[in-house]
Amino acid sequence: MNFRITLLLLFIFPVQLFAQGILKGRIFNPVNNEPVPFANVLILDTELGGISDEDGNYEISGIPPGLYNVRASFVGFKPVTQYEVQVTLARSVQLDFALQEEASELGEVVVSSEFVRSEETPISARKLNTNEIERYPGGNRDISKVIQSLPGVASTASFRNDIIIRGGAPNENKFYVDEIEVPVINHFATQGSSGGPVGILNVNLIKDVEVVTGGFPADRMDAMSSFFEFQLKDGRRDRMATQLTLGASELTLSNEGPLGEKTTYLLSARRSYLQGLFKLLQLPFLPTFNDFQLKTTTKLNDKTELTFIGVGAIDKFVLNEEIPDGESEEELENRLYLLDVLPVQNQWNYATGVKLKRFRENGFWTFVLSRNMLNNQSYKYSGNDESAAENLLFDYASQESENKFRAENSIFGNGFTVKYGVNYQYSRYFISNYDRSTLASSGEVIDVESTAFFNQYGAFISGSKNLLDDRLLVSGGIRMDGADFGETASNPLNQLSPRITFSYQLKPNLFATANAGIYYQKPPYTVLGYRNTAGELENQDNDVRFIRNSQLIAGLEWMLPDKNRRFTLEAFYKKYQNYPSSVRNGISLANLGADFGTIGNEPVLSNSDGRAYGLEFLAQQRLFNDFYGIASLTLVRSEFTNPNTEGYAPSSWDNRFIVSLTAGKRFGKNWEAGARWRFLGGTPYTPYDLEESSLISNWDLRNAGILDYSQINAVRLSPFHQLDIRIDKKYYFQRWNLNWYVDIQNLYNFQAEQPPVLVPIRDDAGNILIDPSDPSRYLLKLLENPAGNVLPTVGIIVEF
Repeated sequence: MNFRITLLLLFIFPVQLFAQGILKGRIFNPVNNEPVPFANVLILDTELGGISDEDGNYEISGIPPGLYNVRASFVGFKPVTQYEVQVTLARSVQLDFALQEEASELGEVVVSSEFVRSEETPISARKLNTNEIERYPGGNRDISKVIQSLPGVASTASFRNDIIIRGGAPNENKFYVDEIEVPVINHFATQGSSGGPVGILNVNLIKDVEVVTGGFPADRMDAMSSFFEFQLKDGRRDRMATQLTLGASELTLSNEGPLGEKTTYLLSARRSYLQGLFKLLQLPFLPTFNDFQLKTTTKLNDKTELTFIGVGAIDKFVLNEEIPDGESEEELENRLYLLDVLPVQNQWNYATGVKLKRFRENGFWTFVLSRNMLNNQSYKYSGNDESAAENLLFDYASQESENKFRAENSIFGNGFTVKYGVNYQYSRYFISNYDRSTLASSGEVIDVESTAFFNQYGAFISGSKNLLDDRLLVSGGIRMDGADFGETASNPLNQLSPRITFSYQLKPNLFATANAGIYYQKPPYTVLGYRNTAGELENQDNDVRFIRNSQLIAGLEWMLPDKNRRFTLEAFYKKYQNYPSSVRNGISLANLGADFGTIGNEPVLSNSDGRAYGLEFLAQQRLFNDFYGIASLTLVRSEFTNPNTEGYAPSSWDNRFIVSLTAGKRFGKNWEAGARWRFLGGTPYTPYDLEESSLISNWDLRNAGILDYSQINAVRLSPFHQLDIRIDKKYYFQRWNLNWYVDIQNLYNFQAEQPPVLVPIRDDAGNILIDPSDPSRYLLKLLENPAGNVLPTVGIIVEF
């Protein structure tokens, strides 16, 4: 009887007693896509392994569930290790390896799929895999927050996802998903800048992300601070699989599998219920966001591969005018201020693209055709009273759409590579803008509706060569870009972008690196498409130019592959020229910061200069003896000139001191705990002009204060620091997996100082009081505006 009961319990409750996982995939040469037969695949620190067959396929069975480092190797090829591969019982793990041929048998150059030392980016490149992204403390599975652990990356104390790298503005970054550009990766993005409170990309689909913060290859254009290269997983080739993630603010469903013998797919959709949570918390604003992602991969034949990408989001932001009982006077004033200044906003965006890769014996052609679009709408009524047209303060709507084509040819020889290509972009920018806030400064109301079209074109050639028995790597290139948004910009010879990089192996695993380069980026469309009240493209008449950025980088890199450890030290200097500045107030756009709304929708001149320089240190420990960690330290200065002031002024991104410490430990029975602590120096801000702000004529037009630009960024906030923790527990069943986690941001509830807000003083009925000594003015006061709350999140992930 006891034996029968045991069998029944084993049947009803799946357990891990005898179940084992499976690891399988394909090993191939990325140059020509040919299989690598008889390659060795080892699961490190175990006795498990396998050998690929004649078609490059391998399979390893009998693997206990857990996290492993897996290495593939073959004579004449550089070995590759992939770290932290999660093996479960629910389904086999699909893990492919791309092995590159050795240029020669000399030298001891270390290569890893995680510690990046590619020929194009041997400097300022870091890589994170899917497990690091998913478990990151305080990240809440958001890639933009995870990136903040890397050196040179600053963040804001608020809940925005602005990525500020090496003292550069958030809009100086470019994002590619499987080599297809995706301009927007955050919900509620600021047009003309970037950021937003929540990331769009679903980490369930991401294989890894490489962040390049300097020494950019010549095939990448139109950015000055970083390039993000997201590589999505390929859909499963054997069967369908599903993952369901339930978080504190959203529900995400992911699905993947085969679509016939030649095509696989990945699909993700997310629905937020954040507005319900915010209403329950009685917050004055209610955001809603939804997003989707799709990837298909088709093997047309052994030499031709077609990839399709689709990414999109729909965002809505409405106000909650319900006034809860029991609020303090200060809380009520802050709520009324937010209701006075926050607009109603609707935004959607998408990016789609196809990539055709055609292999041959010594390289491949890559063709990319894509389209992306951003639709941004916002409006605001005085007192939020929409019943009367005269209450309308502003009504803004605009669209940015881009159609892009890129063709590149990559050639690989014995110890050298050559790449060349061309690109073309056709863009449309539509704006409908009614704004009364300019009446006080310019004496007129903006009321414009127009459409502008732009053409952008470019070409590049680059190469790399190994010298001195492969100890010295020299890579470089030159590109040129042109566009018809200005007379100077239209000539590509005015935007020549040379760059060169050296990497020398001082000792085994110790490298010295250096880079010099010039890079160009066009101003945002809000600048290029701005029209004055006469309907003229005023900034085109002002000969607005590409922003120019010259960079110098030098550093050391030391890797300990046996311990999965890496150290880097880099110094950098960035020199900006032709940066746009506002005609209205004579301030560089780099000194205006970024907030929700629109940046650059005004007349500008390309007459501001800037500089950013500093030192970065990184110590990275990948999973080793169940421990992992990242420590980074950055010292940085970021300064820009303003036409209305003398000398350099600190930019809005001048943190000066950035520390990020992240560590985690895996325990028995599939428990894991991690923590992150970050410290950032306070950023500068511009105080209010109390005299101008208090004028009734000004306040009624803006419902907000006017900044004193004679004191541009003259006041600095106090430093900011925060502790985040995360605890994970995994369960492996025969046909499904369960993972629950607790993620707590700002554990000790640090209240970060923010610029104070200027609010009117009201009577008991809510009416604004007039200054008894000057009837032309309101009575105003400065209100402290701390940011910081303990943000706990509980999530459940189910895979089947």
